[in-house]
Amino acid sequence: MTDVSADERHGYIKEGDKEKLKMRLKRIEGQVRGVQRMIEEEAYCVDVITQISSYMAASEKVASLVLKDHMDHCVKAALRDGGEQADAKMEELKEAIDRFLKLD
Repeated sequence: MTDVSADERHGYIKEGDKEKLKMRLKRIEGQVRGVQRMIEEEAYCVDVITQISSYMAASEKVASLVLKDHMDHCVKAALRDGGEQADAKMEELKEAIDRFLKLD
């Protein structure tokens, strides 16, 4: 079996960003559990909505960081190499941004 370099792997995330993402995701997980508890305890609706908006915003920050890493690594590499790969990565990036912004 051959080793795959970091440049050839899919899902590349910068090491410093990986730790940030893991911390944010653990915080989101706690927030979701808190909302579940609020529902079970029949907390005030507005308080539940406030907590939901909090973890939605945190999820958007996670997605934004992953998207940034994708652009900094995968897209830049494809553009450097040029050719059809660059066009494909640009199209993939457009689709990812549309999904992220819910444009379609």
